[in-house]
Amino acid sequence: MTKDYSELFSLGAAGMPKPRTLSLLDKLGWQGFFAAQIDADELAQTPPVRVTEVHRSGLQVIGQDIDQMIPPNSDATVGDWMLLNNELPHRSRVLDRKSLFKRRAPGSDREMQLIAANIDTALIVTSCNADFNVARLERYIAVVFEADVSAVIVLTKSDLCEDQDDYLSKAQKISDRVPVIALDARGDEPAEALAAWCKPGQTIAVLGSSGVGKSTLVNALSGKAVMETQGIREDDAKGRHTTTHRALRVLPNGCAVIDTPGMRELQLTDTSSGIEDVFADITELAATCRFSDCLHETEPDCAVIMAIDGGQLDPSRLARWRKLAAEDRFNSASLVERRAADKAFGKKVRAIVKGKRK
Repeated sequence: MTKDYSELFSLGAAGMPKPRTLSLLDKLGWQGFFAAQIDADELAQTPPVRVTEVHRSGLQVIGQDIDQMIPPNSDATVGDWMLLNNELPHRSRVLDRKSLFKRRAPGSDREMQLIAANIDTALIVTSCNADFNVARLERYIAVVFEADVSAVIVLTKSDLCEDQDDYLSKAQKISDRVPVIALDARGDEPAEALAAWCKPGQTIAVLGSSGVGKSTLVNALSGKAVMETQGIREDDAKGRHTTTHRALRVLPNGCAVIDTPGMRELQLTDTSSGIEDVFADITELAATCRFSDCLHETEPDCAVIMAIDGGQLDPSRLARWRKLAAEDRFNSASLVERRAADKAFGKKVRAIVKGKRK
């Protein structure tokens, strides 16, 4: 029997959704942005499902009365919404995304790797110990800002450090757009401290390096042990991989959460806007330099250098900005070159095939 999805389009006064009990699709994060891309007839024939896990063998998808594995799709990632083609699952359509986290793939390959899609808030997790690294946090925030997603820095293991305020101060200086929460990732504290972002129908992504307490945080938000956890090495506070792949789960309160493995390498690409937003203070200063192409080195009337000399700007922050901007330019250019080369190679192959046919 064809399922009735008409309630997914029902709107009340002023175009607002009518109050109703949350369905599984609601809890998975179904929103008007996705409903607007399809019509009721298409919805009945190809029901919406969300990608909850990505494996080499296929995609795990969940929808209303649907929980199955479908063939792999290189264009899909965790968090994507698809219209499930039951007759030809490999032709299931990926809906347009409202947000996407991506990075340059690790290693020498210049491909792009998709991390997660359709996120509302990113929880960037780090520990109040030797793992804490401002430069790494800036990288994560640049990726999040580029996707036009809200970010929250979560400082875990605050109960185990002697000077919590020092970590808080350093994290708060990164961006005035990013709230900073310090907590013990165990027990009831995470659910209370993060309630403003972990709301029914919302999707949050948990990002950070290994051993910072991401899985422990997800377990606390779930109210039970849904993720395996491990300790860290005491000599350098480095963690071990416990989450081996990205996975989406629905919390008891109806909020979807995506836990991600710790990323040893987060190479930026196509992230220039995100970097500008993270370093908004430098961007604003640079706009007032005498020369529009100022390198902020020895040029006269350089507002950036004057801010450093006056103590308003930390030179180490300028150095980190330079590094990220240069990395993004290099990786973005490399990807453009790779795409052009692939396009030229494909064109050459087609010409050869066409010649043989003649």
